[in-house]
Amino acid sequence: MSEATPFQGMASLPEGYRALVIGASGALGAAFVEQLQADPRCAGVTGLHRHSVPALDFADEASIAAAAQALREQAPFHVLINAAGLLHSADFMPEKKLGELSYAQLQATFLVNTFGPALLLRHLVPLMDRQRSVLALLSAKVGSIEDNRLGGWYSYRASKAALNMLIKTAAIETKRQLPGAALIALHPGTVNSALSRPFRGEQIGRPPALAAREMLAVLDRVQAEDSGSFLSYQGERLPW
Repeated sequence: MSEATPFQGMASLPEGYRALVIGASGALGAAFVEQLQADPRCAGVTGLHRHSVPALDFADEASIAAAAQALREQAPFHVLINAAGLLHSADFMPEKKLGELSYAQLQATFLVNTFGPALLLRHLVPLMDRQRSVLALLSAKVGSIEDNRLGGWYSYRASKAALNMLIKTAAIETKRQLPGAALIALHPGTVNSALSRPFRGEQIGRPPALAAREMLAVLDRVQAEDSGSFLSYQGERLPW
């Protein structure tokens, strides 16, 4: 799929489906919103972030519940995506060795990559359509324990591995409540964004619009029996 290839739409979702994107102020989140808005079969796209109305801030647990409550009138949603994530900040870069581990970095990374998404599962799963819906939380291949051969990036790897377990566990419970829903851990690959820029993202990363189209195409093929899977942006099943 080239950058110029137009988005073909979410054909597997019902006509007039509704979409929700968390982290919509970031490059990838904004690309998801733009691509979904371009689908004539989509009745509406809601993008949330720290300064949206309603606001959703992972550092403020109450804001997650309040945002979900505010969205109840728009529910059910058929595609829900969390595009927010943290790899580095003005205060730290990914750890290369044990001697660089600290509570501050672990807590900041887990807050955005694990704790916030966990609360999204709690509050957004009840907003999913029972018959056909998919919720994707962006994970990362480096969160695969089996695939870890290089080491390093302790906080980020661990936060994504924990996120994967939360998704897998929630998928088991959700299967009983929402038989037509699927919860997916989705690896976006390298995207040209602020998250990847310190790691040559501008040179090796895909444009956000292309990455969003590729991942939406994967989600369009997801079925209820795929719930609890760890998938790449190419649709490949990744090892836990």
